Amino acid sequence: KGGNFIDTANIYTKGHSEKIIGNYLQSRNIRRDSQVISTKFFVNLYPGDPNGGGSGRKSIMSAVENSLRRLQTDYIDLYWMHAFDQHTPIEETLSALSDLVTSGKIRYFAISDTPAWKIAQANTISHFRGWPGFIGLQLEYSLLERTVEGDLIPMAQDLGIGVVPWSPLKGGILSGKYTRKNRGQEKTGRSAGSEDLLGDREYDIIDALEDIAKSKNVSPASVALAWVISRPGVSSTLIGARTIKQLEQNLASLEVELSAGEIQRLDDLSKPVLNFPATFLTG
Repeated sequence: KGGNFIDTANIYTKGHSEKIIGNYLQSRNIRRDSQVISTKFFVNLYPGDPNGGGSGRKSIMSAVENSLRRLQTDYIDLYWMHAFDQHTPIEETLSALSDLVTSGKIRYFAISDTPAWKIAQANTISHFRGWPGFIGLQLEYSLLERTVEGDLIPMAQDLGIGVVPWSPLKGGILSGKYTRKNRGQEKTGRSAGSEDLLGDREYDIIDALEDIAKSKNVSPASVALAWVISRPGVSSTLIGARTIKQLEQNLASLEVELSAGEIQRLDDLSKPVLNFPATFLTG
């Protein structure tokens, strides 16, 4: 379908995900520069080794070499810090990542699941030291998880950081599988316990997705993804289809055009409760 942005991580299936991608690209003789390959560092793949993870220089340098080997490429387009490291000074992380950009082993770097204040601090430090900064932010974002609109997304927009949501269907809850009619009957697979998150508010959102989807002859998943794609600051949306049907439903979201009224309906039903100072500033 023309997609060329591939997202993985060194921890996914303990490195095997990177191997699958590397083998595929090599076997298809795909021109490397036509693809945007991203992977991540931070999680420790070697239990008992204090240097096997984190965002310190030693760990980063080791992680990038191993990812390059598994991906069978000599550079990574976008290298993500997988999570907030409370034990490493951000200057050390930024210095190491800047050196990797200079050496050509990565083109850009980004960050995931980290407080807004730390990301803002990091990019301010980078600006004044002449280093490249974080250009992307991965975070959970969906109709059922909008608290990131309080600090993280406004921060990203102000600093020019692209937002790449993960779990835009909230672990499948917004896929259309769970409805008010089959309440309590459908059991979750990968996201065990998700049914416990379903209350009247969640079913109201699902009902609206079903109505809009029916009017457009698409799946509720397509509508839920289209809403995420339409959000200010969102650059790309991660999908994790397990079957071809799910993939087709996900891709169909690209053709869904939501009206202002439909967006407003979904916005009103999913309006988040934001922390201070959001409520103070907006009245």
